[in-house]
Amino acid sequence: MTQLNLVLTTTGGIVLLLGLMSDYFRRRWWASDPLAALLLGVLLGPLGLGWITPRDWGVFSNDILEQVTRLTIAIGLMGIALRIPKGAVRRQWRSLLVLLGLVMPFMWFTSSLLIHLIVGLPWWQALMIGAAVTPTDPIVSTSIVSGKVAETNLPDRLRCLLSVESGINDGLAYPFMLSGVLILEKTLPRLTAPTEGNVLGYWLMHIVLIEVGGAIMFGAVAGAIAGKLLQWAERKKFIEKTSFLVYSLALSVTLLGIAKLLGTDSILAVFVAGVVYGNIISGQERSQEENVQEAIDRFFTLPVFILLGILLPWSDWVELGWRAVAIAIATLLLRRLPILLLLKSQIPTIKNWQEAAFVGWFGPMGVAAIFYATLGLRRTNIEAIWIIVSLIVTASIVAHSLSATPLTQLYGDRFAQHHGSHPKPPS
Repeated sequence: MTQLNLVLTTTGGIVLLLGLMSDYFRRRWWASDPLAALLLGVLLGPLGLGWITPRDWGVFSNDILEQVTRLTIAIGLMGIALRIPKGAVRRQWRSLLVLLGLVMPFMWFTSSLLIHLIVGLPWWQALMIGAAVTPTDPIVSTSIVSGKVAETNLPDRLRCLLSVESGINDGLAYPFMLSGVLILEKTLPRLTAPTEGNVLGYWLMHIVLIEVGGAIMFGAVAGAIAGKLLQWAERKKFIEKTSFLVYSLALSVTLLGIAKLLGTDSILAVFVAGVVYGNIISGQERSQEENVQEAIDRFFTLPVFILLGILLPWSDWVELGWRAVAIAIATLLLRRLPILLLLKSQIPTIKNWQEAAFVGWFGPMGVAAIFYATLGLRRTNIEAIWIIVSLIVTASIVAHSLSATPLTQLYGDRFAQHHGSHPKPPS
């Protein structure tokens, strides 16, 4: 009970502190909300003050972390969907096609190859772990593309591109992840495979067609219905303002549950529904929904990073030795940046190599990777997935959080030199 109260106190306290001084921390200390929460978790955990020790919780399990991260991603994705301008997905479809169809598979293959070569894991295990760190995280991305610094220095097209990509590829990482999981379940004698027969056929029909395809269809229909229902309730004056402001939160949680019950990719379904829903409701409705969703996002997402800081497997990282440093640095530098520089001419939203380098660097890993790591750990019981994913995610949060403000300001200054002013001059 004492540790529970400590968690409640620290979670509420950091939300209050960052709510009061988030802009100051971002401008002066270059500290994002996820980094501040992560460091607080480390301070409170076994490596720091030792006030919170997960082994004493008793009820804690990998399943709890998996479901907490899944809920956090769903709430965050709905918030991102509401921030995307109407028609933005349609206008940037060519860029998104390249990012999702070429860049994302490259990130998967490169991450897996690096893990295989540096850490020395078997190829199918590396493929599963590489899939977990493939998606760019919507929660960490939000801390990069939102706020005064980003809004002043980054063009809307780049902020929107990073947001939409992170929202979609979170769900599309699921079939990548399951390909490795299914192979391991078939080849490891201690595991029970979900199906007999051809793994590739099962993967294509069940995972890609039913779960991913079904998620897109269900999300689109559900988002359209939710938007039309809100408009109808407003016209009839059936809905009060207090109910209106939590509508998107209730929608994201409800769709997350229904999509899972239907056997589809629930994360992808929530994002698709959010985009369709956001394109239907009016500008005033979007503004009000976005404000309350942003506040809810912060309250739900920060505890996950605190929990991550508490649970980090420091002793396992030490056992990896030089390989821990090598895999973290190699993944950050090679997973995404080279392919963005190579394909910049094929991505209409990116205008020059500086923008390609910016988008290539800012492909952070966070809550989505944690979710897929816990999913893989539950299905295969391979501890390496948590050790390596938590290491890479921690390195990503530190590196991308500390570089976000200076690199964003540098981009804004370079933009001003060529165009006479920042993308959005400071008010």
